[in-house]
Parts: sequence; structure tokens; C-alpha cells
Amino acid sequence: MAIRRLQQVIQSVPTSDGAGVKLRRSIGSQRGLYVDPFLMLDEFSTDNPHDYIAGFPPHPHRGFETVTYMLDGHLLHEDHLGNKGDLKSGGAQWMTAGRGIIHSEMPQQTEGRMRGFQLWINLPAAEKMKPAWYRDIEPHEIAQVQLAHGGTAKVIAGTLDVAGVKTDGPITGRSTEPLYLDVELPPGATFRHAITGDYNAFIYLYEGALTIGAANEARLLKTQCAGVLSHGDEIAATAQGGAARFLLLAGKPIQEPVVQYGPFVMNTREEVEQAVHDYQNGVLAA
Repeated sequence: MAIRRLQQVIQSVPTSDGAGVKLRRSIGSQRGLYVDPFLMLDEFSTDNPHDYIAGFPPHPHRGFETVTYMLDGHLLHEDHLGNKGDLKSGGAQWMTAGRGIIHSEMPQQTEGRMRGFQLWINLPAAEKMKPAWYRDIEPHEIAQVQLAHGGTAKVIAGTLDVAGVKTDGPITGRSTEPLYLDVELPPGATFRHAITGDYNAFIYLYEGALTIGAANEARLLKTQCAGVLSHGDEIAATAQGGAARFLLLAGKPIQEPVVQYGPFVMNTREEVEQAVHDYQNGVLAA
């Protein structure tokens, strides 16, 4: 099997979003810095409530999906459809904005650590205007699989295959066929996993250091960096100098034009202008 190489490193950069929530953005930190179908990845991690307490008041989305995965903390989701959901430590939420949704994500704590990730996944043109949908994923719904040589992998989406034993995440059947794993390795351990050869993939390392690729061409990936992988059939990632924790994201590329204006991601400028018009006139999510 062809082992994927570490092709590009994207250093995450400090920024803020919502009402001033401090975070770090890697994928999507610059316009066009996408890994099709992935549009953006934010990491938020702080013990200071002033960095997160203002949260994300009501705001719109159209044309893509968001995945919020919490390591520590408690957020309350509410949207214009009347949905409410508690997002707690170890849980996730998968939301398809489709033609439009207006929602908020507000902290339900005034102290303590808030830590997690938000991922944006593009939708193909044929699905950008479908009805909004979301699912709260409780921590017990996310399988944690023991790996050979130690370590664990949590399966948020797609299928993990360890020695022929397959474990499905709570989210499957999406058109981009995303794989979303949270992997923890002890020092010196290697994680290997097959990925469909023409799917795009990247690793976001949030603790420790990794070398990625075959032994003769392995490259180092440092903490709080996204490593974009070349095409190939398999990934190999080895923890260096201590334990490592990382996200592995892979998906079927859409290969369509991407026109983004803030929370609206469409295929043409005219479609984005229509989204802005619809939001201003109160019919974005009608």
C-alpha cells in the first residue's frame, strides 16, 4: 500500500469568533486554504472564562455542515427550529445548515476549562439548499477503540478498522463520506489506517509531536499544526518524544467552486448575494 506523505503544514493562528471567543484556526485561516471538502478547523482551549464566556450569540449559516466536538466544557445549542441541545465533555454535535439555520452556542459554565474543536464541511451544490438538520451525539455514543501497542481512537464519523474489526461512528452515510477520528498514542507508538486513495486527508495535532509517512520519508508535525497528506492508501503516524493526541480527518472531495462570505458557503457569487439578501429579509431559513 502507498503510505501518504506529509505534503503541507498549516500552522494554526490565534483569532476570535462569535462574541469574542478566543481560538486557533488552521484550515480556513486564509481564504481558499481548504482541504476539500473541509473548509475550516478551529481549536478552542482555555481555562480563562473571559476567553469564552460571551459565546456565540445567534448567527446564520447556509451551504455547509458544522461539527462541534467537546473535550471539556458545556455549551447549549439553540436554533430557529426550536431545537435545544446540551453539548458536554466528550460529546459532539453534527449540524447540516443546508438552505439556512440561525443558531447560538452559549457556554453553560462561568469557570473551568473549555476545550474542543469546530469543523466546517462543505456540501455539494445539490445539497446546499436542503432543509437544515442536526444531531446531538452523547459521549457514550462515540466508541473508543483500544489500539495495538497502546493508545485509543474515538470514532466520531466514518469507520475505524483495527485488524479487520470495524467500528462505526454515530455519523455515517454523508455524501462526503467523512472519517473523523480522535487518536491518542503513547510514546513511540504508531497508528496506521487505510484511507480511500483519492480522498483528501489531514491530521491536526493538538498534543505532543508526530512523524508522518513511511520511515524513509517521515516528516515531523508539531503541536497545533494541521498536516495535509498526499494521496495514498494508508496513513502512518508515530508519537515522538512523548504521548501525542491528534484528529484525523478524511473525506471525498466535492470538486466544485467554493465562494465563501462569512457564514455563507455557496458555488457562485450570485448565490452568496442571495443568501445575504435572504438573511437580511428574514427568509434565510424559511
